[in-house]
Amino acid sequence: MTGTPVASLTSTNRGLLPVGGRSVRLRDVTLADAEMLERWDLEREPDRFNNLGQPRRELPRDVLAAGPLRDGTRGRLIVERLEDRAPLGSVSWHVRRYGPNPESSCFNIGIELLPEARGHGYGTEAQRLLADWLFAASDINRVEASTDIDNLPEQRSLTKAGFTREGVTRGCQWRAGAYHDMVTFARVRSDS
Repeated sequence: MTGTPVASLTSTNRGLLPVGGRSVRLRDVTLADAEMLERWDLEREPDRFNNLGQPRRELPRDVLAAGPLRDGTRGRLIVERLEDRAPLGSVSWHVRRYGPNPESSCFNIGIELLPEARGHGYGTEAQRLLADWLFAASDINRVEASTDIDNLPEQRSLTKAGFTREGVTRGCQWRAGAYHDMVTFARVRSDS
């Protein structure tokens, strides 16, 4: 391993977007997406797994106007259907560390699809594309995701995207007035 794992994410040609698969592509969030993303946030289902009770925030228009909504440590991308370029949701990532050295860093990813986009395989492909892109655009060795223990569709999606179920983290997420258990899935570079 050479250099800082997350530094090359935005500094090499390997990090260029969009990146596409068979049915979806991932592209940068643009200033034109701000109102759509805020609307999605307002319309989020109150009982869904991604609703953590956080206050609604306006997206920073100045940041979006300056360039992609991503850097070496975190980011967010739009998931679009290839056939008509319809936005279906978004994927995101942030750095998680398992030690103080850069080599002990990994990316933790998340996805949020519109209700009508679920169940068609778009999420599986988007998560596979995101993990592939993060591996190609950085020196990171691990990409992980966690989901609620009751979110069986997401667990199936992660498995189909090449992630391995690793275990349950008990009582780690506060949501809807109670603590919830999360299941962790991961892909490491040697899995690819």
